[in-house]
Amino acid sequence: MQNATRLKYDAYTAQIGKLNGITDPSRSFSVTPAVAQTLRAKLKLTSDFLSRINIVPVVAQEGAKVGVGVKGTIASRTDTRAKDRQPKYPGDLDEANYRCEKTDFDTLIRYETLDAWAHQPNFQPLIRDAIVAAKGIDIITIGFNGTHVAKDTDPVAYPLLQDVNIGWLQHIRLEAAERVMDAGEVKPHVRNGAGVLTTKGAIYVGAGDVGVNVDYVNIDAVVYDAIELLHENYREDVDLVVIVGRDLVHDKYFSIVNAAGDKATEQLARDVLLSDKKIGGLQAVRVPKFPRNALLITTLDNLSVYEQIGSERRKIEDNAKRDQIENYESVNHAYVVEDMGKVALVENIVMGKKPA
Repeated sequence: MQNATRLKYDAYTAQIGKLNGITDPSRSFSVTPAVAQTLRAKLKLTSDFLSRINIVPVVAQEGAKVGVGVKGTIASRTDTRAKDRQPKYPGDLDEANYRCEKTDFDTLIRYETLDAWAHQPNFQPLIRDAIVAAKGIDIITIGFNGTHVAKDTDPVAYPLLQDVNIGWLQHIRLEAAERVMDAGEVKPHVRNGAGVLTTKGAIYVGAGDVGVNVDYVNIDAVVYDAIELLHENYREDVDLVVIVGRDLVHDKYFSIVNAAGDKATEQLARDVLLSDKKIGGLQAVRVPKFPRNALLITTLDNLSVYEQIGSERRKIEDNAKRDQIENYESVNHAYVVEDMGKVALVENIVMGKKPA
């Protein structure tokens, strides 16, 4: 690290210490609530997708979901001369609770990179934004691909962070199996006598004979059918979208969302693609890290990341032995589908006929 870089880096760590009320950020410390709130806001700005879902601070590590859907009716009339009025809960009291799991977001920046940034007047924001952007991509990856929580994660065996936390799609599979379509009539799942899956099914989509070598003639038909998996109160929700994998719809139908002003400082990191045509009557959306052969019908604000207040830990270390600085950061996260009645997941889609 060059001397000029050292001065700027020392000012950066001093500022981190000042904001968090500590003198030595090279020792593990708790991030103050105000700083954590600022970082959550910065996190949403790293991704158009993250700006469209909920990132919610919660007090308890485990508890009831924050969002309340409207599945039932509440309108009624009561003869109060004979009995009391009975208020009704509009959501679903049986919805599963959340649990925040500790996740490490550890990053490093090489000395040569810091030296290249040292002449920039925004040296400190460059470091912060690099760390926050990496965290944002991983949150999206876990949300769409996470299947379980391992004590010791393995990025080689699970390159899509499947073992870091339980993501949105896995919650749907586990808690709302009735809203998942993952095999068709042409190639159904095969199970043995004990009910164990032995051969995975698929859903074939394309020109052909329905029920013989394809299940649906096109993706529109899949979406029209999948809408019926939603709770009846949500099937005509105008905010519904269909998130589609990139193997299902040609790239030419998508363009980057123009969601902000023309000034670079006002623009979000644009990673949401909107189709210029609807699929099954719904706006089609492509987002990063979504499975290539699946589609999800929901509203984007039905997806949440809960972050436990007070769980944020951090340590910044200058590792001269490796010519790099290291940022050790952890926080407790839960990936939450607010209302399971407002989701329909279709998986194992294969474009084309079933092979003879």
